[in-house]
This record gives sequence, structure tokens and C-alpha cells, in this order.
Amino acid sequence: MQVNEKSAHVELRNIRVSPRKLNLVAQSIRGVKVDKAMNSLRFSQKRIAVDVLKALRSAVANAETNHGLDVDNLYVNEAYVGKGLCMRRFQARGRSKSGIIKKFFSHLRIVVTEKTIEEGK
Repeated sequence: MQVNEKSAHVELRNIRVSPRKLNLVAQSIRGVKVDKAMNSLRFSQKRIAVDVLKALRSAVANAETNHGLDVDNLYVNEAYVGKGLCMRRFQARGRSKSGIIKKFFSHLRIVVTEKTIEEGK
């Protein structure tokens, strides 16, 4: 997926957290200015917020070095969460039965965009 010249992106693949839990954290940073998003991730109680913060820092570094964008005008334009693979484990149950435990993985894509004052927001 291509992004325009005023955007930069980063993708994390096969993160060991379920997409529902990751979407709660990604939802909190969508459409927010980057420095405000970093502060909310830094003080979040969720375990996965540390990995999302690393990904956001990487997207900002990509925007600055590869595209020459101004860091002060960056916003989180998109934060997509997708389903990854599902590991299946079993747990022994009573009467020679077994129960299936599903361990979900997910993907994360963060797109940061530079917005100037004339463009709004």
C-alpha cells in the first residue's frame, strides 16, 4: 500500500496480542498529534502500548529521514489493526478430554501525515 509524499508509515507484523486488545490502544491515538499520542502511550496501563510507542517512534523517524517532513506538524492519520495467525494449544481436561486454547496474533500499520496550519486541525 502506497502513501503520498506528505506521509510515512510503519508496519508491525505478528505481534503477540489479540487484535481486540491492540485495537483499544490504536483507537486512542488515531487522528491525534504525534507528541500527544506518544504521551498517552507512555503513560498507558496496557502492556502492548510499549510496542505501539516503538512503532510510532519508528514512523516519525521514517517521516523525518526518508521524506523530510517536519516532526512538529505530524499527526497519526491511520492506525490499522489486522488479524494475524492463531496458534492452537491444548489443555488436558477431565475424563480424557482436551480443551483448545487459541493464542491470537495481530498486525499493526501506523501512517503519520504532515498537516500545516492552512490545511486545518
